[in-house]
Amino acid sequence: MQTKPAIPTVKLLIDGQLVESQTTEWRDVVNPATQEVLARVPFATQAELNAAVASANTAFKTWRKTPIGARARIFLKYQQLIRENMKELAAILTAEQGKTLADAEGDVFRGLEVVEHAAGIGNLQLGELANNVAGGVDTYTLQQPLGVCAGITPFNFPAMIPLWMFPMAIATGNTFVLKPSEQDPMVTMRLAELALEAGVPAGVLNVVHGGADAVNLICDHPDIKAVSFVGSTKVGTHVYNRASQAGKRVQCMMGAKNHAIILPDAHKQQTLNNLLGAAFGAAGQRCMALSVAVLVGEAQNWLPDLVAKAQTLKVNAGVEPGTDVGPLVSCAALDRVSSLIERGVAEGASLDLDGRNPSVADYAQGNFVGPTIFSGVTPEMSIYKEEIFGPVLCVVHAATLDDAIKLINANPNGNGTAIFTRSGAAARHFQEEIDVGQVGINVPIPVPVPMFSFTGSRASKLGDLGPYGKQVVQFYTQTKTVTERWFDEDDVGGAVNTTITLK
Repeated sequence: MQTKPAIPTVKLLIDGQLVESQTTEWRDVVNPATQEVLARVPFATQAELNAAVASANTAFKTWRKTPIGARARIFLKYQQLIRENMKELAAILTAEQGKTLADAEGDVFRGLEVVEHAAGIGNLQLGELANNVAGGVDTYTLQQPLGVCAGITPFNFPAMIPLWMFPMAIATGNTFVLKPSEQDPMVTMRLAELALEAGVPAGVLNVVHGGADAVNLICDHPDIKAVSFVGSTKVGTHVYNRASQAGKRVQCMMGAKNHAIILPDAHKQQTLNNLLGAAFGAAGQRCMALSVAVLVGEAQNWLPDLVAKAQTLKVNAGVEPGTDVGPLVSCAALDRVSSLIERGVAEGASLDLDGRNPSVADYAQGNFVGPTIFSGVTPEMSIYKEEIFGPVLCVVHAATLDDAIKLINANPNGNGTAIFTRSGAAARHFQEEIDVGQVGINVPIPVPVPMFSFTGSRASKLGDLGPYGKQVVQFYTQTKTVTERWFDEDDVGGAVNTTITLK
């Protein structure tokens, strides 16, 4: 009789070694299209969590003094390894998270861009110098690493967001403790293995797994100097408050409700295609998803065309060719999205396209919801106020561009927004008046490339500095200002100076 193979376990990465956790608490990593258990992930013990921080603290003593060129070369090698293993990484991500293979490759690639940026750390971590600020006196600054930093990442981008965090932290001379989502940690662990292969020394990168206890230890541990978080508003607010009270630097990228304004002069087919991709790609599980379309004036007549196009999208497992919308990450996510759709109907919105219970051949157990479109949505409705995090698009009507801007500015979130128009004057008016951190003009998901910074605002962000780009170099470093004077050997000196003025 053939025995069933044992389910693999996800390891911890502590002090350069992949180790089996000694915990008694485990969670299944489940394929959301089939419900197959892919692996078991441990909720690390407090001793294991402390060991990871201790390893990072010890490694920092030598890593902080590693020449900047040596650090940069590690990330040159790392980006090469990610490229060489792109297909494998995407396949792992699709299996545990549900994205289509194409979207999974995009997830990895957007993280890879930050790795490439980290390889240029020599130009990013420069200080400043002013010569002769007083007689014979120069002043200059040093951008020095903080110490042990930590990151807490969400399930929806298990490759990209870890790569937003630890490469820049490590490149600037810090060490790092990463806690990926317990729902889909396997691709993150493969990226950690490749980082070791690229030459990241033992203890410089550590990976732990767990839930609330692991998050709280990261927030509280006295040896951790900075915490980066991406995830829900509820958890992000907790992390920000708790870690800030513990004296740490904190950046939290959190929930959103992103709007797109469609003016009647927009390129119709391109706009409709962009709306569908931004609303339903990744099954709507993006903090930058466009979840509200504001049709202005005559553009309100585009609703039937939008619904017709959405009906052509293919719902299937991410591994199936031609799939547009894959499964939601978990059964709990499926229940939540379905419940919010029911509430939308109950509260009076018009359900123009119902994506619940789609028929998906060979994947009857999958967590599938197809493209769903509501019209007649008002700001008082639950489907407008809550971040649904599923393939659900709310359509709102506005008489004028200014009415649409007023609607968006009244929303507490400020992650991203977009406008579709052929009018430069309208676009400029929009970008000037809109109170949202990231603005797209005929670009549906305006996430900046790595030489800039992710700049969500208002209730979508806590902390002053964003992940990656110029801002994250400031976040992961402490500016030290040095004022110096050197005297010639034959300088006889002057009178005693009892003031603080340098002359």
